[in-house]
Amino acid sequence: MRAVLTRLYSMAERDDKGVMERAYASAAGLSAPPTPAEASALCAEALLPVDPKIGRLLHLLVRTLRPRNPVEFGASYGASAIQIAAALRDNGSGHLTTSELDGGKVRKTRENLAEAGLADLVTVLEGDARDTLGALTEPVDFILLDGWKELYLPVLKVLEPLMAPGAVIVSDNLSMLPADYLERIRDGRLGYLSLDLPLGDGVEVTTWTGIRDE
Repeated sequence: MRAVLTRLYSMAERDDKGVMERAYASAAGLSAPPTPAEASALCAEALLPVDPKIGRLLHLLVRTLRPRNPVEFGASYGASAIQIAAALRDNGSGHLTTSELDGGKVRKTRENLAEAGLADLVTVLEGDARDTLGALTEPVDFILLDGWKELYLPVLKVLEPLMAPGAVIVSDNLSMLPADYLERIRDGRLGYLSLDLPLGDGVEVTTWTGIRDE
């Protein structure tokens, strides 16, 4: 597991800056903001792993909370999935469902999970998360949102009916998150308790209490 993560972070440090600069330049040439599918294609070669400290936070939270049905939006190459799955393995229970739009990244995630010895603990769904995660039926008790930022709120709304009281949501890239998403997860009337943490470029950790102020 450590060998796979070390390789992914080394590749990201070497390549991601150049890939993202080309992606932003291409997006600037579009007549409108890129759709999730267009953004995924532009960033297909970028690994975009979670910050190492956020990876450790994910591992710590999963070890502590012992979720049975964690869900991830935005697998990329699988660095965060590896952290979560390793914690599930150490807990002795639980199964991660992760989603990724780009088919090439889905294959890489599966390969990296297999190399880390964690493939049996993760289901990788390919396609639009609003559809793939919308087909889930089991209660969800841990959520990592780390995909296309404009989809955080739509994906959250898809998962809300499945969230068990006490479910924890980790939202990465706090500095880039849309205002309407932040307003929702910081609204105590909707049953949320939330805290921002200065890790990476910011991360929000949220608990859904299950109690709404109607």
